[in-house]
Amino acid sequence: MSRPLDSQRPIHFIGVGGVGMSALARILADRQHPVSGSDPRENNSVQQLRDCGVRVFATQTADTIDGLLNSSSGRPIVVISTAIPESNPELARARDINLEIWHRSDLLAALIAQQPSIAVAGSHGKTTTSTLITTLLHAVGEDPTAVIGGLVPCLGSNGHSGLGRLLVAEADESDGSLVKFQASLGVITNLELDHTDHYKNLNDLIATVQRFGRGCKRLLANHDDPILRDHFRADAWWSVTSPEGVNYASVPLALEGDRSVARFYENGTPIGEFTLPMPGLHNLSNATAALAACRIEGLAFDQLRSGLASLRSPGRRFDLRGTWKERHIVDDYAHHPSEVKATLEMARLMVTGGRSPLPTPPQRLLAVFQPHRFSRTQEFLQDFAQALQNCDVLLLAPIYSAGEQPIPGLCSDKLASCIRRLKPELSIEVANDLDQLVDLIQTHSKPQDLVLAMGAGDINSLWSRLASCEDAALPPTSAMAA
Repeated sequence: MSRPLDSQRPIHFIGVGGVGMSALARILADRQHPVSGSDPRENNSVQQLRDCGVRVFATQTADTIDGLLNSSSGRPIVVISTAIPESNPELARARDINLEIWHRSDLLAALIAQQPSIAVAGSHGKTTTSTLITTLLHAVGEDPTAVIGGLVPCLGSNGHSGLGRLLVAEADESDGSLVKFQASLGVITNLELDHTDHYKNLNDLIATVQRFGRGCKRLLANHDDPILRDHFRADAWWSVTSPEGVNYASVPLALEGDRSVARFYENGTPIGEFTLPMPGLHNLSNATAALAACRIEGLAFDQLRSGLASLRSPGRRFDLRGTWKERHIVDDYAHHPSEVKATLEMARLMVTGGRSPLPTPPQRLLAVFQPHRFSRTQEFLQDFAQALQNCDVLLLAPIYSAGEQPIPGLCSDKLASCIRRLKPELSIEVANDLDQLVDLIQTHSKPQDLVLAMGAGDINSLWSRLASCEDAALPPTSAMAA
């Protein structure tokens, strides 16, 4: 059961600029809850919260908690995420004086319990799928509340307090907290071992997501994923391979570098064709899940089909950042081997097929990859080596620790050696830091290259580093339909 949420009770977020925390803070502020937060980082999310009237402290000290307690009529709830350590001075002070501490998942569970909701879980594609559901609902005038782990282009934010019936939330499995969510409709995109810092093995992950599924009133799942087929009982299934034996299917008629064309089926019967302005079979699967979820919620297919033209990926999902010296710089969050493989396959389609949503069709693919976490890199070293071969040039950044201690002998040079054994002819360079990475891009790239930067760490700063060089131009929009 979720905790009750008192609209008059002050709520303070430690680390309010984080992607999950800022979405919740924005929604509560829009709903007139007394909201404050702290974060030493100054980013767009923090500025948007300030614009909404949220008081954000730039430092985190015990005095902040004392000041909030003295200035409010009620004792504040303090909200933390898994990333906040027990040594944080605000958290330590809150515990000393016995303030109520909520994990961000407790707060999201409370919001989910307040209205009909769609919660999207899965190892890959949950941010994109929840964004696409939100976008479709927005396009047909439903105005959903949205709590998403990335910027939703149609909203200009990762959090939105809508006036419509539905709430759409991304259910993150990384720390197991998704078991708290009891959604009207649960969606599971796929399952694959990840977050080995939290899960002992694949069975541990499966058991956790099964608990999430049992907590939902209805469950929609991807029939193309063998783990889901074997271990889950869903109320409805979708597929992008066949309409047989599933409730919803999108059978591709054309997979091109800038779009996918498909025929949509319900219970084996063709309903109509649609064009998705996003390339890649994985994006077609995400869009099919979004269509299926909206159909389950009672929206007409013809109404949804008209909204498909407005679909855009969330921020950091094949996000065109700009053009530098005729090189197209794209940022992507891919940090698991399966995500890297799918992203490179989509990019390769743009190079070989001559069609692309980029300003001009790319002639080569230069991949830049920053491994994320020592534990993930060690667990999937050979899988990363297999996935990273599908490019013309590969540049590797040092491993982004994400707070983990280094593992002796494990580094990006070791990953490079594994790739060279599999594909000796591939040009691979390893940078010592991001500054050297910029130098390597200048040396090894050519005009009309697609420079694809992948990773969940600070590799997203690559564009700003390149933009300080000459001949850098922003794209017409920050997020691309890809």
